[in-house]
Amino acid sequence: MGSIAEIFLLPNGTFFVELAVFLFIVYAMMKWIIPPINKAMEERQTQIRTSLEAAEVARADAAAADTERRAALDEGRRQASEIIAAAQADRTVIVEGARREAADAAALVTARAEASLSAERASTLASLHREVGALAVSLASKVVGESLTDDARARATVDRFIADLEAQANGATN
Repeated sequence: MGSIAEIFLLPNGTFFVELAVFLFIVYAMMKWIIPPINKAMEERQTQIRTSLEAAEVARADAAAADTERRAALDEGRRQASEIIAAAQADRTVIVEGARREAADAAALVTARAEASLSAERASTLASLHREVGALAVSLASKVVGESLTDDARARATVDRFIADLEAQANGATN
């Protein structure tokens, strides 16, 4: 067997052939294999950058939309509270108006009832006067023993009798 120097330095030049093949493979890889890989990596990096930029824009848009949504919600709440306050004020006005109308209607009904009672009282008193007058004439005729058919005399007698009754009633209440 030979020495290591003999094995490494081959007399037939296979080392140079192997070196040439290795250099050709490296050249071929640098020429035809690595550039498409580098191109694909650059395209992928560009896509990633574009995606990140789009995500950043979308995040900014989402933040702006969230701010707008919150502002719109706050405005809606403010308007709702204004509407509620206005409705409560309107309700108070309507209730007070209805109370006034009810009080006015009750006063009108009371006034009409009092007028009706007054008219009824006057009618009852007139009817009572006529009946008392007729009874007084009948009683006086029986007591006196003569007919009191003369209207003027009968009326005078009845008027005196009623006046006496009223005087007695006023004296009893005082």
